[in-house]
Amino acid sequence: MAPCQILVLLLAVLVLGLSLPRSDAIRINKVKTRTSVYVSPEFVLEPGSVANKYFYNIHFPRGHIAMKYFNAEVIDEEGNPIPLYDTYLHHWVLERYYAQTSYVESSGFEDNKDPKFKIVRNSGLCQDNVLGQYYGLGSETRKTDTHVPDPFGIEIGNPAEIPAGYEERWMLNVHAIDTRGAEDRMGCTECRCDLYNVTKDGQGQPLSPGYTGGLQCCYDGTQCSVKQGYNGVKRSLYLRYTVKWVDWSDSIVPVKIYIFDVTDRTNHSSGPSVKHDCRIEYNVEPCSTVDTVNNQCFDNQRAMVTMPTGGYIVYGVAHQHTGGRGSTLYGEDGRVLCSSIPIYGQSEEVGDEAGYIVGMSTCYPHPGSVKIKDGETLVLASNYSSSQLHTGVMGLFYILVAEYQKN
Repeated sequence: MAPCQILVLLLAVLVLGLSLPRSDAIRINKVKTRTSVYVSPEFVLEPGSVANKYFYNIHFPRGHIAMKYFNAEVIDEEGNPIPLYDTYLHHWVLERYYAQTSYVESSGFEDNKDPKFKIVRNSGLCQDNVLGQYYGLGSETRKTDTHVPDPFGIEIGNPAEIPAGYEERWMLNVHAIDTRGAEDRMGCTECRCDLYNVTKDGQGQPLSPGYTGGLQCCYDGTQCSVKQGYNGVKRSLYLRYTVKWVDWSDSIVPVKIYIFDVTDRTNHSSGPSVKHDCRIEYNVEPCSTVDTVNNQCFDNQRAMVTMPTGGYIVYGVAHQHTGGRGSTLYGEDGRVLCSSIPIYGQSEEVGDEAGYIVGMSTCYPHPGSVKIKDGETLVLASNYSSSQLHTGVMGLFYILVAEYQKN
């Protein structure tokens, strides 16, 4: 073909491309990522008070989609972010469930035995619905990356999976503690029972002997000790959450969600049906004076979990509380699958509050580079400083696993 003919052909292609409608050009380039920002129902706090709310059937994207990102933060009525030293975000949890179309949820923790209400848990191995959420973070929310890299996605809304007569819905659990004027701010965030002056849990049952702090002492409506004479107003707060997603297509590789707990004490003697006992929280006892002098005050907990099926790790992150020094997930041969280190704040600015964990580092392995074998036993290690007592801490690890890699 002569040079002049080639030039004419190229110009014709260019003109054709420019004449395409803009929507067609978008479809050709890439799948469009959509973003929505929502606000939870109100929860009201005053100095020392606790809100542990369950919001059902929240605003959420509908349809057969792939979730790519979810994150949240506490705001006031004007939309201003609230610092952790005023309102400590102990945790928020996002759970998926199916409900009959006419079903109306209660305002408290829903009874999982109701046939009109079916929790759709993740692929994790903890018993019953313990740690069955799709997403969940705490004080580290603002500086923890949660995006799912391409070409992967968390598949939801598949009509083939939703039972007839049911619809997919979402629940948001928000646990926040107002520490304005607190006598012991850290003690309040760690739910020390003596500061809350409680002897029974949220169901009215006596606390177990030796239970000194944790979720059983800072349930909804409890009050932590505030300095005498401190006056602070009640205020309405909200959880603002951001969701990013794409429409589902065959080009997306689905991932499974696993949440491991360092308190999991697996019973392998129960035959083929292995039982897991994930207790979610534990205490870090203070080290000896000698260890303090030698700067060797560390508490390291470990748990072993056997994966029924393997795959490729796409993402990983840990969840720890104040005092956390990092967490690592190992393969059975001792290789590091993912390490996640806390980011501590350094100032008074929102998102960088000094003394608080304001973020956790994440793992994004090169696709296909970190593989878990079918039936492989993993080891989770959670490391805390034990220079002082810490109650109700957590050692969780969240990973996304793709069972195959797209060619």
